[in-house]
Amino acid sequence: MFCIKCGEDNKDTAVYCRKCGEPTGVEIETQVAARALPDDLPPDRRSVDASPYQQGEDEAQIFSITPTLLFVKIGYVLTAIAALFLVAIASAFAYLIVPIWLAVVLGLLIFVIPAFYHIKKKLVRYTLTETKLEIDEGLISRSTRSVPLRRIQDVTVVATATQRLLGIGDVMIDNASDDGTKVVLNDINSPKDYADTLLRQMRRLEK
Repeated sequence: MFCIKCGEDNKDTAVYCRKCGEPTGVEIETQVAARALPDDLPPDRRSVDASPYQQGEDEAQIFSITPTLLFVKIGYVLTAIAALFLVAIASAFAYLIVPIWLAVVLGLLIFVIPAFYHIKKKLVRYTLTETKLEIDEGLISRSTRSVPLRRIQDVTVVATATQRLLGIGDVMIDNASDDGTKVVLNDINSPKDYADTLLRQMRRLEK
């Protein structure tokens, strides 16, 4: 390879001319070392987008759940029955109670009650990562509470008779915070499975 400035004959792999120091145009290949991804990382994160995790700025998510909507669905069914009953009564006694159109409006308005609890449930999310448990709540004013797994002292599953029949329950978590408050994951489907997952992750950190 001849230098384009002085004409000196250089090796084909030379980056600079050995006589005048002029760059020969050969590109320098740079390798960037990154932290290896864990084997159990979800497939959707095994991509270029996983770079924040490689840099230690993010953690693998173990689970992310919301309270069950079972009671909300039951509320919708009961509300629909009540609305139909109200319209039927109004139709039978239109001149004695309320007009039919007003009964229809009232029937639709009572759906606000289950809709309120539906939104309230959807605004709560429990997320377990490699080192902490996060509780997100709120719509306009969103708050996030993080509980380090190393500070959790006890995990208990509590379920009433009705909850046991429906396969749901509450996961109560004692943490070693200054205020000594408990963290409760309310109305969780298969609560024992999530409690066991939390305990397994706590044991991994202890090793």
